[in-house]
Amino acid sequence: MKFQADKSPLARKKRKHLLLITLTTCIAGAFLSGAIHTIWLAAARVDQMQQHSTYDATSPDEVAKHLQAAGEFFDATTRNTGVAVYSVARAESLLRDDLWKRLSAQVAVPAGPFIMGTNKPDSDEQDRPQHTARTGAFMIDKFPVTNAQYAMFVADTAHKSPSHWKTGVIPRGFETNPVVMVTWQDASDYCTWAGKRLPSEAEWEKAARGTDGRRWPWGNRMDPKLLNTYNTRGTTTSVLLHIKGASPYGAVDMAGNVSEWTADDFTPYKGSHAPTSMFMVDQSGSSYGAAEHYKPLRGGSWKSDPFSTSTYHRSYALYGDASNFVGFRCASSKTK
Repeated sequence: MKFQADKSPLARKKRKHLLLITLTTCIAGAFLSGAIHTIWLAAARVDQMQQHSTYDATSPDEVAKHLQAAGEFFDATTRNTGVAVYSVARAESLLRDDLWKRLSAQVAVPAGPFIMGTNKPDSDEQDRPQHTARTGAFMIDKFPVTNAQYAMFVADTAHKSPSHWKTGVIPRGFETNPVVMVTWQDASDYCTWAGKRLPSEAEWEKAARGTDGRRWPWGNRMDPKLLNTYNTRGTTTSVLLHIKGASPYGAVDMAGNVSEWTADDFTPYKGSHAPTSMFMVDQSGSSYGAAEHYKPLRGGSWKSDPFSTSTYHRSYALYGDASNFVGFRCASSKTK
């Protein structure tokens, strides 16, 4: 005798409902099983990475070293950041006389107004609004300060050397690369020693973009051949490499290679809608004493995205921070 299914509308409705519940339960079970498997794999991978890590993730000192190597900021005021081993004669021998002269060149920027900041809707809030600023006449270094130049400063003053100079010596082949791993105070001390000073934000931006409001030193179109950015090289490059990317006044490497310290405090532009918290220093656990403001960084770097190399882009850090993508150049109020 054959089994005859109940074909009434009510029975069909019950069977359909039961099928839906069964299907939903199966799908939910599959998702749950997959999620549990994924979590297990992730936990196993984390454990494997910790076992094979080249540093101890539970050690604050080791973490700081790792972050430094990765190009992050670390507090250089709490660590022994290098020793001075160069003599003046040894530092002088790092470069030929013609190179010393070339690297010490400055370019002149005339007094007057220029376009500062931007109104581009895709820009960062601290870069807005666009406004007219004015500077006096000044001189600014044609190139960022190089390792060789900084070695001369170290030799003459017994100042500490950057922490990545093993045994206090510049890495081989990096003599004409920008000096990095220097704090704002290190940069300021160097400029004072050289008879100069750090440029203000306005001076830096004017030297980089001229008076026509251009986005990059060479114009308004990104050209990757004219700068070192987006981690394409994996490190700094010689300041002599991108001469064709110079600004309207002839300043080189004002986009990419290294972000550069400027003299001012990092404060909002008049009319800015950026959150005030962006400009406030978190004092909790800080070793910087009563620091109230960050210091502006300009120009982007070898590891930043290309749009952070815009002439108007503002970044910032504490004056005691150091990193392998931050350097500086000097300025002077004296004009030729």
